[in-house]
Amino acid sequence: MPDRPALDEESRQRGRERALEARRRRAEIKKHLATGGPVEEVLALRAVDPAVGRMKVRDLVEACPGIGQVRATRILAECQVAESRRLRGLGEHQVSGLVRALQGERPGARRGRLLVLSGPSGVGKSSVVTRLRAAHPDLHFSVSATTRPPREGEMDGVHYHFVDRDRFEQMIAGGQLLEWAEFAGHLYGTPVAPVDAALDAGHDVLLEIELQGARQVRDSAPDAVRVFLAPPSWDVLVERLQGRRTEPDDVIARRLETARVELAAEGEFNHRVVNTSVDQAAEEILALLD
Repeated sequence: MPDRPALDEESRQRGRERALEARRRRAEIKKHLATGGPVEEVLALRAVDPAVGRMKVRDLVEACPGIGQVRATRILAECQVAESRRLRGLGEHQVSGLVRALQGERPGARRGRLLVLSGPSGVGKSSVVTRLRAAHPDLHFSVSATTRPPREGEMDGVHYHFVDRDRFEQMIAGGQLLEWAEFAGHLYGTPVAPVDAALDAGHDVLLEIELQGARQVRDSAPDAVRVFLAPPSWDVLVERLQGRRTEPDDVIARRLETARVELAAEGEFNHRVVNTSVDQAAEEILALLD
């Protein structure tokens, strides 16, 4: 075999810095778990955070409160996880099994409900979601993955999981997305692992997604509560889109044309809620969960 090229000192230093940062990140994760942090949050990061993805499953299990080496070995065996397996190599059934085992799920425990909220651009989905989360703090909001770059003020893992196109396509090929779509040249999708983990833990989960994604969820999760958020009228929707004054006229025209198509799909949803007021719309949606 040909000799591998020797690394210069600068390259070695960068490698040491990356390794050190990865160790720091894994130490943060272990501390998060040791202080009662939800294990499903950590497992959800395995596909988008390289340091977490390379963490051994045994290290994650033993970091949870009250779990020693003996119990960790039993949990790994019950979940059919090899001793050498790293988080990024876990399958979805293994993830669900680990969440149940580490949270001590009781037989017959309630599984959470999946709430899908969709509607045309400009109808006020984000405002309604904000009100829903304030009124129902236990409602788990799914953070989407995207290939678009972060905007000012956006935080990775909070607003989106920001990944490159190669990583996103790997997630598609690996069946790691509940739904995905391409919009304006960028890919958007919902990682399935954190959704399943939260549902298994008994949390209701909210997805705010576009029509294409909602159709995929309808096929993959037929028990989901699917809500179409509609405007009071077409004229109101036009006024809202034009009132933003943040986009060129041609972009607004395309959004209006897309909105016509999306409004025509209203009958594909279980429920229709008219966003006459944000408070009323959020109250009606929460009533569907209750």
